[in-house]
Amino acid sequence: MEIDLSSIDINAIIEVTADDIKRHMAINNIVDPLMIGVHTGGLWVAEKLHEELGLTKPLGDIDISFYRDDFTRIGLNPQVKPSKIPCGVEGEHIILVDDVLYTGRTIRAALNEIFDYGRPDSVTLVVLVDRGARELPIHADIVGLKLDLSPQKQVKLTGPAPLALETNRN
Repeated sequence: MEIDLSSIDINAIIEVTADDIKRHMAINNIVDPLMIGVHTGGLWVAEKLHEELGLTKPLGDIDISFYRDDFTRIGLNPQVKPSKIPCGVEGEHIILVDDVLYTGRTIRAALNEIFDYGRPDSVTLVVLVDRGARELPIHADIVGLKLDLSPQKQVKLTGPAPLALETNRN
């Protein structure tokens, strides 16, 4: 059965995800975390979550292009942007946000980049969509939407305004 992604209310998912983050922070006694969005789709989601949560530290943005393990095969993204982490990560509680979690390779690259800046106390992974089929042992702590799709399908967040999900065949 084909999933109609156009009927999904992204803003409602982001609101529920923000509530889940608040609960996670309360349970884990996390105060004033540093939120970092993975460029591009993860940053769009992080911007909305950052506002919804009323976080005080500026939002960070990382471009993991140089940290990917496949750029020798697929080439570098021609639009690589510098990462912007507004403060040191040493001892911080980080909320790392991405749009779609699939193989786990993007998150591995993001963690490698973050740890190049220092050693945080914790990293909470938040994703808008978990579509499964990992290649690496990585899971999200907070997931907005789980989708069970065939490996031939791709899920992509379009935006920045309005945010929408679309799927296509590889």
